[in-house]
Amino acid sequence: MRLRVLSVAFPFAPVSVRTAGGAEQMLATIDKFLITSGHSSIILAAEGSHVSGLLVPTPRVPAEISPDFQTHVRGTVRDLIARTISRFRVDVVHLHGVDFLDYVPRQDAPLVVTLHLPLSWYPKELFGMSRTQTTLVCVSDAQAQSWPAGQAVCEVIENGVDLNLFRPGKKKGDYLLCIGRICPEKAQHLAIEAAGKRGMPLYIAGTVFGYTSHRQYFEQKIAPHLTGRHKFLGQIGGSRKRDLLSGARCLLIPSLAPETSSLVAMEALACGTPVTAFRSGALAQLIKHGKTGFLVNSVNEMAQAVRKIHELDPADCRRCAEASFSADRMAHQYLTLYESLATRAGLGREALCLPG
Repeated sequence: MRLRVLSVAFPFAPVSVRTAGGAEQMLATIDKFLITSGHSSIILAAEGSHVSGLLVPTPRVPAEISPDFQTHVRGTVRDLIARTISRFRVDVVHLHGVDFLDYVPRQDAPLVVTLHLPLSWYPKELFGMSRTQTTLVCVSDAQAQSWPAGQAVCEVIENGVDLNLFRPGKKKGDYLLCIGRICPEKAQHLAIEAAGKRGMPLYIAGTVFGYTSHRQYFEQKIAPHLTGRHKFLGQIGGSRKRDLLSGARCLLIPSLAPETSSLVAMEALACGTPVTAFRSGALAQLIKHGKTGFLVNSVNEMAQAVRKIHELDPADCRRCAEASFSADRMAHQYLTLYESLATRAGLGREALCLPG
């Protein structure tokens, strides 16, 4: 069965393997897998996105993302989805944005919605959706455990990363690393504090998106501390990201949000680099405390854990990634879901055409 899959990205972050967002990286992975597997992949995403399939661009994301711009773009996305489904006779639509309820397609096409963020961050209307042929997907068991009792059961497809790209390097450097969206809930300033207590340089990589709160956070909490050995590297990807991850002594994840997954933690472990993180959501399931990293409850504990990183074996980190974090496994699971939904929809259409 050759499928046409329309994937709709969160419209305020370009899709790319370089984007500092798990949803965008995961979408790019599935897009590439569909193309290499002989299927058609159509990506509705911000202008400037880099995809393997056909890009249907939404407005380019500006330096400042105002409420009026957000309203305009969501209306544009809604119209583009309807036109794309009709033009290309799409088999399955896959939505990824936290704001997906603003542009759920009206056509009766099978719909997959991956919930990348904590469930409490979505409008409560999510749990009252009555649209037929709709499948909601959580990205980890930890996220699914917060699913409201009495609601329809969601699917769980855990995220994965490219184990061929992210591999251990030859030599470790003398620095700590922190990668992700630069925003208050990711709390990179706490990583700076922990690195300072340990007396090691911290390299911070990621994107400062054009939301006022994100820009103010960077200017007030991060930038003032970049005068010494600590460095802000901006957006990174590809071999540079791999080299930084494989060369780091440790990846720090000081997130204050209940993380639903963590691609960068998976990438670090695949590179043989331990992860030290707060006990936040799915991170407690991804990291094996005392073997592939440390789970901590404070900045002081994070600094103390870094002192013990030399006790961990990078080979254990790599073995953990190979056993649990394969992008191929994730993509195959989504493809199986797409095929099931498309087959069911096709059988339903055939039934409607049968003589009474």
